[in-house]
Amino acid sequence: MARVLFGSLDELAGKAGQEIVVSDWLEVTQERINQFADATGDHQWIHVDVERARRESPFGAPIAHGFLTMSLLSHFLNVSLEFGGSKMGVNYGFNRLRFTAPVKAGSRLRARFKLKEFQRIDGGVQMLWDIVMECEGEAKPVLVAEWVGRRYG
Repeated sequence: MARVLFGSLDELAGKAGQEIVVSDWLEVTQERINQFADATGDHQWIHVDVERARRESPFGAPIAHGFLTMSLLSHFLNVSLEFGGSKMGVNYGFNRLRFTAPVKAGSRLRARFKLKEFQRIDGGVQMLWDIVMECEGEAKPVLVAEWVGRRYG
């Protein structure tokens, strides 16, 4: 498993501008897409109607919700990075986010985390991540983002 351990948040201070980790692959199953549709109330046919999506969608298959793809960033971060000395982390938002290609059901994704900025804040640190989410076998990424996270010790 691609996992990087930092014994303390201070260890990240000099890593700005570097790619820190590339996550392992995760399959985006139709079941996950359906569960996300149930959780959000977004049952648009391009996501949940497999036969209609095969027939009528320009993608030839059901696709994941963009917000499902985005929400997987938390999973990729949590399984790829461990921040020792940190009691908790919070999602502070996005400065930039684009869904650059569809994610077809059954695709495998991974995320590349590059630390763009590291800043000390009251009680912790703020990290600005440049994220590229890739789909196995595709040249174009499916998501690019500038994600702001905070960790508190």
